Amino acid sequence: MTIINNNKTKYSVRKICKILGLSKLTYYYQTNKCINKRVNNYEQEIISAFNKSRKIYGARKIKVILNRKDIILSRRKIRFFMIKNNLVSKYTKLKYHNHKTTVNNDQINNILNRQFNNKKPNEVIVSDLTYVKVGAKWHYIFLLIDLFNREIIGYSAGPNKTAELVQQAFHKITRPLNQITLFHTDRGNEFKNKIIDEILITFNIKRSLSNKGCPYDNAVAETTYKTFKTEFIKGKKFKNLTQLKYELFYFVHWYNNIRIHGSLNYLSPVTFRKQMSI
Repeated sequence: MTIINNNKTKYSVRKICKILGLSKLTYYYQTNKCINKRVNNYEQEIISAFNKSRKIYGARKIKVILNRKDIILSRRKIRFFMIKNNLVSKYTKLKYHNHKTTVNNDQINNILNRQFNNKKPNEVIVSDLTYVKVGAKWHYIFLLIDLFNREIIGYSAGPNKTAELVQQAFHKITRPLNQITLFHTDRGNEFKNKIIDEILITFNIKRSLSNKGCPYDNAVAETTYKTFKTEFIKGKKFKNLTQLKYELFYFVHWYNNIRIHGSLNYLSPVTFRKQMSI
């Protein structure tokens, strides 16, 4: 087989097989058998990469994963195998009735001013709240995101949309809080509280608020939460708060340490941070 493959550009397969005393049909049978085996291996690698991503990655990210294993396939070919095996990335639209809440009218400027990139680790933290159904009631999840590498450095979950939720997330941060220089959020009233003010004053962290009605002022947090709702909440049924907190813990670990991000050169946030600190 190797001799034929190495010389078939110079001589016809028929002539080489005749010299070797090999049937041409045998050669093509063995060749097709090898091709089919290789194709099956590729297909299994794609299925494995998709499942390990919690059924989230599309063809673009799966291509990156395969390239790291020295498997070179086009996105078109990967999409073909994904369609063949009914591998569909998650997408979610939850029905949620917004409740009218008080807006934070404090005279605090938008210091961040949509400057989301080229930040140092721990320099700017952004955040927002999102919701999830637990049993028959809505609960809330709060995330603190480092703009440097989009890493979730603090998080909390609870039944009430209050400042205590924010405080709990800050308590989970394992880095020195005095390294944070700016805390940016939208103008939700849950961010207007004496407890939060005391944390920021104690560690000399400046406040920055989005302009009224401008979600783009907090675009990174908005994007992270959209991803979060799609990848964490999709298809999940949380019976109680304990289950929610348990699964949230493991999701945050996966998100920070394993999930690859296009904006980070297809590295996980933790891997990106470690490489940039070298």
